[in-house]
Order: sequence, then structure tokens, then C-alpha cells
Amino acid sequence: MCGIVGYAGPAGSISDVSERPLSVVLEGLRRLEYRGYDSAGVAVVAPGASQVSSRKKAGKLSNLVELLAAEPVPVATAAIGHTRWATHGGPTDANAHPHLADDGKLAVIHNGIIENFAALRDEFIAEGVRFLSQTDTEVAAHLLAREYRSSGDLAAAMRATAQLLEGTFTLLAVHSDLPGTVVGARHDSPLVVGLGQGENFLGSDVAAFVSETRVALELGQDQVVTITADEVVVTDFEGRIVTPTTFTVDWDASAAEKGGFRTFMDKEIHDQPQAVAETLLGRTDAAGRLTLDELRIDESVLRAVDKIVVIACGTAAYAGHVAKYAIEHWCRIPVEVELAHEFRYRDPVLSEKTLVVAITQSGETMDTLMAVRHAREQGARVLSIVNTHGSTIPRESDAVLYTHAGPEIAVASTKAFLAQITATYLLGLYLAQVRGTKFPDEIAEVLTELKAMPAKIQRVIDNGERVRVIARWMDSRSVLFLGRHVGFPVAMEGALKLKELAYIHAEGFAAGEIKHGPIALVEPGLPVFVIVPSPRSRDSLHSKVISNIQEIRARGARTLVIAEEGDEDVLPYADEVFWVPQTPTLLAPLVTVVPLQIFACELASARGLDVDQPRNLAKSVTVE
Repeated sequence: MCGIVGYAGPAGSISDVSERPLSVVLEGLRRLEYRGYDSAGVAVVAPGASQVSSRKKAGKLSNLVELLAAEPVPVATAAIGHTRWATHGGPTDANAHPHLADDGKLAVIHNGIIENFAALRDEFIAEGVRFLSQTDTEVAAHLLAREYRSSGDLAAAMRATAQLLEGTFTLLAVHSDLPGTVVGARHDSPLVVGLGQGENFLGSDVAAFVSETRVALELGQDQVVTITADEVVVTDFEGRIVTPTTFTVDWDASAAEKGGFRTFMDKEIHDQPQAVAETLLGRTDAAGRLTLDELRIDESVLRAVDKIVVIACGTAAYAGHVAKYAIEHWCRIPVEVELAHEFRYRDPVLSEKTLVVAITQSGETMDTLMAVRHAREQGARVLSIVNTHGSTIPRESDAVLYTHAGPEIAVASTKAFLAQITATYLLGLYLAQVRGTKFPDEIAEVLTELKAMPAKIQRVIDNGERVRVIARWMDSRSVLFLGRHVGFPVAMEGALKLKELAYIHAEGFAAGEIKHGPIALVEPGLPVFVIVPSPRSRDSLHSKVISNIQEIRARGARTLVIAEEGDEDVLPYADEVFWVPQTPTLLAPLVTVVPLQIFACELASARGLDVDQPRNLAKSVTVE
């Protein structure tokens, strides 16, 4: 969803303040543009000015930068900035944030959706207020202006406004009466505070200010924050003072840069060995037993669990499908995988013996957050697997298992996916340890195999040039992906990556399902990726998938096979083979998905498409 940034710095006369507020906000927006790139805007407050100064422009941030070069804003002591993913109203200049009210004295930016905006808008129109946009945000601006005129206190006005709004929102506001102040509010939408020396920051993500400070505050649900150069004050919506939790960001600004790669996605594909290694780091004690300190659920509760439900959306849901195979095999607990946006609407059967596992990169995915709340209301325990510290979902869960992938900027997930899978393996092994379903030496053996995976992932990346060559030649408007067992969610993820990035039809199927209908799609020249299980896999899966390859090739398909090194059986039936290192069956997704990521990234690049910011998509979906 939208990216928001706020800055409050040193007070002073117009002659002795710097342009730092604007530069900080623009740098923050650059780092947050992955959250939305339909438009961008800023508002600054200069001491002594009678109004805020605002500039905004449809399109990417570069358009705003060009506008600011042509129409500079005055030097200031406070600033807010916004990069938008459009919901209410199209991506136009008029609908871009900030939105002004109180005769230009007040500026507001917003992340989320205000569900009762239509009724509020009608009320203001009846009072003679003229609206300049189609957005729900402009309603919040006029409401905040009215409350400020009544109280003369911007924080109090924000609290009053927040209690009149329905939906999800983070709001930031500045007013010309208060040139060194930014006020924010959060309800079901992310907002964090960065603590500086003689300056403070706000952002929808720590990436907004990590180049300036790595010390941050977690804001809770239904809280209002006021920042100045020297002070941060947090209250709840009733006005009671709150002491938020401080945390340190464990990565620096360089982690959010491209580092010489063409795109963030390309960089993040190359980051994957480290992301997996970091997620595994420090998870065992001196005796070699798993110690997942973040879990905070008593072992007696975990021993009593009789069902696990994984809730997630998109790529994270496919990580959940991989988890199902591993956890059921290691722990003998039934596992269901649910799309979070469907979960609570079908009246799921939950109890105090149900463990709900929520998987989300951002920790702010609204569908998943609502599912977490529903699960807890039904008495289930919730464990979240999250990449972003300070986010909402881990704070509202009973336990959390953090991945350590570092910031993922590209909209299409890569390293977060592998880190999520790795975290679910750790969870499965920990449950097996607690419940006694595997012997300690068996768990140690799997952990040893897991620790070898970063090097294997690196080998796949290093050998990716043939995948890139094939991607550059590809001219089909449809691609199919087939897999069995853990290869099935890999096939679905491969198809999703191609849809996200190249905008072509792509579908992932269980390979055994192909003869039950999807084979009708096969025609001469159709590219079909097939993820082949290891020849050492159980239940003759390998030979069955080889038969599937023969079936589709006999009907003219171009077969692109991902197979284990040394698997000679695939050679007679494959037009292309992309080799991956020999890997235990349950861990294979960590290597078999990598060629599919490379393929989608390269195909989109070859077609001149924006790999990092594909059309109509945003990184974190913070609305339902």
C-alpha cells in the first residue's frame, strides 16, 4: 500500500534552517516507492509561513522530483511525503497526496481506506465545502481541520478525527501554525517512529529513515504520535500517554540499495543464500537442540496441538503449502493451508488446540491481520512468521518467528519466500522436538542439511545464464508449470512470478492433474516447466513425473525441465534441462524455485517491463 514519511527538525528562522526536511522526505519516498508508485507528493512547513507549501504529481517519484526542480518549495523545519497506490480515485495529479484544508494551512497524507468517507463527504458538501479530488483522504483532511479549529491542538484534533473514521488508516498531518511538528495516527495500518539526534522521523516502514537512524519505536494499534525536533509523544485515541517499545533495525541503508544489480529483484535473487543462512543463524543451543526464543508459547501447549492452520496470501501461501508437506511428515499433525482473505468468511473450525501460523513478509497484510484476529477470538493460538520487525501482526500474535531476509524492495517476492520456507522448516523441526516425533539425531541431520542449502542455492544462481538465455528467446503468451509433492507449490509460485512480472498467462498445476483436464491447453510449441522430483523420492514420484513429461511432449509441448544433477532419465524427454544440486525431497523448493525466479525476472526485463514495480501491484497490501 502507500508509503508515507514524516520529518521534524531543528527550529529556527527562515534564514538558518536547511533544506534537510525535504531531502530526508524525498530519500524516504525513494526507499518506499515499492509500496506504491501511482503518484507522489510532499508538503513542507516553513517558520513564519501562512500556509504549508505542497507539490504533488501523478506517476513515479521522478515526476515529483522534476516538478520540485521547476517549482521549489521553501526551506522548512517539518515535512511529510507520500507515494501512492491508488484506491479511491485514479492516479491523477488531483488525487495525489498531500490533500490540503483550512485554507491551505493544513496538509494530510494517508495510507489505508476510510470506509465511511461517502457519508462524511456528503456532510461537508452540504456545508458548502468544495472537494478537489475523488479520494477518501480529502475527507479526513477537512475533518481534521474542523477539529483543529475547535480545539487549537493538532494532536487532540487527530485523536478526535481518528474516532470518527471507519476503516483502516495511517494519517500524517502538518499545520502552518506548528512549523516544527508532525502528528500521526495509526489504526490497522503501519506507522513507525525513527529516533534521531535533534530530529525525529515517521514512516510506514523503517526503510523510510534507516539511512538516518536505526533506532525506532513500535507504535501500537489506535495510537497518535507527535514528533518535534526534540520530543516524541505517544498517546492512545483517548489521550492517555503511552510508552512505546524501542527496537534497533538490524540492517543498514546499504541493504536497501541495488548494489550494482540492474534491478532490486535481481539483487534479491542473489541475496537468497544469505537470507536463508541468516534465518537459520542462532537457532540451536550448545547441545544442538533447537531454541526458538521468539516463540513464547509453552511447550505443553504445543504438545497439545491437534491441528495446524496456515494462513497467508500470494507467495506466502505457497510457502505455507511447502510447510504442510514438511510439518505433516515430521510431526504427524494435520495441516491446512488457507488463503487469509477467505479464512474467516467460511466459519473455520478452530479450538484452543489449534495452532494458526500466519505467514507475511511485511507483517501488515490486512487480510492476514484480520484472519489472525479472528483466530484469536476463536481461542486458537497464533504464531506469525514475519520479516519486518515492529509490524502489527507479530505484536498481535501469541508468538513470532522472524525471518532475517533484510529489506525486500521488489514487489515480486523472492528472498522473503525462501526465508519463509526456511522458517517453516525450523518450526516443523521444533514441533517434532517438542512432541517427540523425531529423534534428536534425526532433527540434527535435517538441520545439517538445511545449513548446506545456502551454498546449493548459490550454485543455482551461479549457473543461471542458460535460464536467462531461454527467457530472452521466449515469445509465448502462455506458459504452464507442473510439479508434484513439494514441486506443486513451486509450480504455482513459478506461474505467479510470470504473471506478476511479464503479464502473460501462466498456470501452475499438480502434475498428476494434467490428464484430468489441463492437458487440453497443450498445443505445439507451448512452453511447460516441469519440476522433477529427485530419483531418490518416495512412492515412485520421479517416474510418474517422467511419464507426465512424455504425455505433454507427445502433444507438442516444449518441455523445460528442472531436475537434480545426475538425473539422466529426464534427458530423452526434455527440450531444456536446468540442473539443481541433489537435495533432500522436502528441502528441494529452496533450489527448484530459483530458476523460475530468474526466468520471470529476465523475461520481464527482455520485454522492457518494470521488474521491481509491476503494474497494478504494491508490495504490502494493507487494505482488504
